[in-house]
Amino acid sequence: MFILSNKVQLVDSEIELTAIRAQGPGGQNVNKVSSAIHLRFDINHSSLPVFYKERLLKLADQRISKEGVIIIKAQQFRTQEKNKEDALSRLRKLINSAVVQSKKRKATRPTKASKQRRMDEKSRRGQTKGLRKAVKNFD
Repeated sequence: MFILSNKVQLVDSEIELTAIRAQGPGGQNVNKVSSAIHLRFDINHSSLPVFYKERLLKLADQRISKEGVIIIKAQQFRTQEKNKEDALSRLRKLINSAVVQSKKRKATRPTKASKQRRMDEKSRRGQTKGLRKAVKNFD
């Protein structure tokens, strides 16, 4: 069981984990050991609530394909077990981040004092630039 919250959990069979060879430097170990994990999770065919599915599919995340499949490749660690834990924790974070509702922004107006400070700074800046002008010769 893959637990997301008190009420939401996934069956292990919905998450497809495949061991693959890691890329990059690492010598002989990288060439002969399949320590990286390739995680695939189909959002549309999962047992997630409809609200979760809708929010996940609306996300603009490169890990979610057009077909609605989350693909995570974990190869940060040397062992397959740690990479598996990493992939599952990244999946959990992705799903939880989609469900969190952000606060609605209230439009506010700048205070009178802040407007005055802005105008004063503009005047000071203009005076500084005015001092840079060439001096006229009065003969």
